[in-house]
Amino acid sequence: PGWSPRFDAVGRAYSYAILNRRARPALSLHRAWHVERRLDVGAMAAAAAMLVGQHDFTSFRASACQAKSPIRTLERLDIVRDGDVLTIVAEARSFLHHQIRNFAGTLKLVGEGRWDPAQVAVALAARDRRAAGPTAPPDGLTLTEVRYPRDPFSAAD
Repeated sequence: PGWSPRFDAVGRAYSYAILNRRARPALSLHRAWHVERRLDVGAMAAAAAMLVGQHDFTSFRASACQAKSPIRTLERLDIVRDGDVLTIVAEARSFLHHQIRNFAGTLKLVGEGRWDPAQVAVALAARDRRAAGPTAPPDGLTLTEVRYPRDPFSAAD
């Protein structure tokens, strides 16, 4: 009967920052994952597009994830480059434990050319955490938005 900020949310948005340059970060230390090797944003975006939609994301959930179902609907997964910073933007009603960090670790493999973008679809279909890439460090992850249903008692906009 009470309101829950976690369970009453109808959408969430996260960003994951990757500092993509040789020089180590000074000011953004612990706010971005430092990756020296130049990442191919086009390949990463092609791979990310395969994850958008409703899927069983078992391959991208933490082994300790307690969610009752691994099925989620990913509304958006974009890769944006601004200078040396790549940002992965993810939007969904809810996410599995470590899902975005596992996306980031997998997409990094694609960006480095170690995986073909199509390998991401293979990992998704495997429904096995071992089929996807490594879990990226927590440094780059930021919750950027939580959406709630409109309050019927609030003043009109």
